[in-house]
Amino acid sequence: MLRNVVFMGTPDFAVGTLNALIDSDKYRVQAVFSQPDKPKGRKKELQMTPVKAAAVAAGIPVYQPVKIREPQWLDVLKELNPDVIVVVAFGQIIPQTILDLPEYGCINVHASLLPKYRGAAPIQWAVIDGEKESGVTTMRMDAGLDTGDMILKETVPLDKDETGGSLFEKLSSVGAQLLLRTLDKLEDGTAQFEKQPAESPTAYAAMLTKEDGHLDWGKSARQVECRIRGVDPWPGAWTRFRGKTLKIWRAETVENSLGAPAAQTQTAATMEISAEMKDAAPGTVCAVTKSSLCVQTGDGALSIRELQPEGKKRMDIGAFLRGYPVEIGERFGEDN
Repeated sequence: MLRNVVFMGTPDFAVGTLNALIDSDKYRVQAVFSQPDKPKGRKKELQMTPVKAAAVAAGIPVYQPVKIREPQWLDVLKELNPDVIVVVAFGQIIPQTILDLPEYGCINVHASLLPKYRGAAPIQWAVIDGEKESGVTTMRMDAGLDTGDMILKETVPLDKDETGGSLFEKLSSVGAQLLLRTLDKLEDGTAQFEKQPAESPTAYAAMLTKEDGHLDWGKSARQVECRIRGVDPWPGAWTRFRGKTLKIWRAETVENSLGAPAAQTQTAATMEISAEMKDAAPGTVCAVTKSSLCVQTGDGALSIRELQPEGKKRMDIGAFLRGYPVEIGERFGEDN
């Protein structure tokens, strides 16, 4: 009988699945493994990982190995003797000795439709790449990186204004319920395992860095707009303007701009752009009104809707223009 569960996870995304297990009448979470606490804030005080905080609130023992592959952790797990280990964004590679330990294996909840977007940041990269759908896959883990046999999948369509943050919330909820369905199938013997192809159809979804938020105005308007949404809320899209960093939180592609027909855009603003400005260099402000600002890209134009000057709060474009008048011909992406 599948009853005893060890849970391994670290960030907010994993909390929904942990709570679903805790609330279940069928499964008992014996212990939680999470990454070590890290200092945060100006005072650099240690802050519990989201998964640890949820486990502590539920009275579940927590272990925080610096390296799960160190031999003592295998001894701890042997003592716990779980029927299954559930892994959700744990953040460490689990050695084969642990993968082989539980009767039902190590089951991972991965936030993509595998084999697409193997890696640490599948949610954000799906938005950045302009995917129309994403989803969650459960799999039986092997020694590879997100290459284990797939068990269940659930597809989630992306809204036209989907951000990394909003998709994160959707997939966290979907993943929690998919995991419970997976465990039920493992226990009753109806789980079917599908091998993954050796190669993924998408690039490895590497962890985001601050530089991933740096906007390249030479890309198409569609690509820039997807990047803005994909890196929201972290690291946030940013550019340089008048010698300072300017974050851009929301933008829309512009109808009938150079190389960006309205029929090909997910969102579309309408602005009057002069013929000569349609050939302006990428990053050039090509249209301005009291409540709108349009920037030329490498292919099409983008209407900026919400942004954040360095050291200031987020604001809509109208508020920004009242405090920072902008003229046609100024450049984004330069320290001008």
